[in-house]
Amino acid sequence: MTQYLKADRFYFVDGLKEGGYLTLLDGHFGRWQNEKPTDGDILDYSGKQIAPGLVDTHIHGYAGWDVMDASPEGIHAMSEGLLSTGVTSFLPTTLTSSSESLEKAAATVASVAEKVKGAKIQGIYFEGPYFTEEYKGAQNPDYMFDPSLEEFAKWQKAAQGKIKKIALAPERQGVEEFVSTVTQQGVTVALGHSNATYEKAKAAVDAGASVWVHAYNGMRGLTHREPGMVGAVYNIPDTYAELITDGHHVSPVASEILMREKGHDHVALITDCMRAGGQPDGDYTLGEFPVVVENGTARLKDSGNLAGSILKLKDGIKNVVAWGIATPEEAIKMASYVPAKSVGIDHVCGQLTEGYAADFIVLDDDLELIATYLNGQKVFEA
Repeated sequence: MTQYLKADRFYFVDGLKEGGYLTLLDGHFGRWQNEKPTDGDILDYSGKQIAPGLVDTHIHGYAGWDVMDASPEGIHAMSEGLLSTGVTSFLPTTLTSSSESLEKAAATVASVAEKVKGAKIQGIYFEGPYFTEEYKGAQNPDYMFDPSLEEFAKWQKAAQGKIKKIALAPERQGVEEFVSTVTQQGVTVALGHSNATYEKAKAAVDAGASVWVHAYNGMRGLTHREPGMVGAVYNIPDTYAELITDGHHVSPVASEILMREKGHDHVALITDCMRAGGQPDGDYTLGEFPVVVENGTARLKDSGNLAGSILKLKDGIKNVVAWGIATPEEAIKMASYVPAKSVGIDHVCGQLTEGYAADFIVLDDDLELIATYLNGQKVFEA
């Protein structure tokens, strides 16, 4: 059955289209047209705008669950809960942990990846464990080692080939060989939780790394004699910077400088959300660490360090627009197409393009989420 989506504005990858009708055919996007169609049903969202479903490529948990729980029930709950945040595709994200725990988490995600009924699992992200202690953040240094191709192969087997992205610190031993090998296997390598010099970071990029883990957070800063990791983020072209825009992890000014240096087309908005996302304030855990959630932040109980976020991606979009550092068009692209492109899944999600699954969100003029659609079917309404 052919349907037509009517709205005041459509956010396409190649630009805005004002008014008109977007065809929905068998759960996929068809063509956009200016004139009113003469056949089929019209889904009338006059006064509203249509954007691609959001893509979160760095998210540890939601709705009380964490990927490291290795619970099929938890992965299902995350997937369905994320629809209320505008996310229709995501990479369930692990933490630095024991090799066995990571293998179990990977196997669990893989076992339910094709069965979830909410946001689609487009792969798995291993955030670690090949990090360094100086910038450990909320990651456990007891499990931080040099990268091992044998170990990665074991995890990838458990994941049924679904690991799409892995993060490591460039100063670890054997990084260049590891990066070169896994990128040839189609895995995106991200760099972070690192005290690396600019030169070390550049060597990892030259080997094939292409993403920076939550820019500014968990990395050596820029100074005038050693540009460090932050200098590398700014200065090395054709790389993507993850950015948490909750206003707590990175100031609006630092976010603006990043967007100016990288270009909005190379900044991927992420949440780094932990299990307390969508839940009330209180006591939670991140990995093996106790966490307190209050005043819009999740912090480690012992040190007070930030421990992931409770950000909803739809709110990350609203924040950068409110801060005056991105247009709605740029903000939506940074939370849909850019993250998808950064991990090589832009052929299946992140755009309103003909032939793609009709995963989209309906927004009002204030960028508030009105509804979420998967495969052309409404799955959430605010």
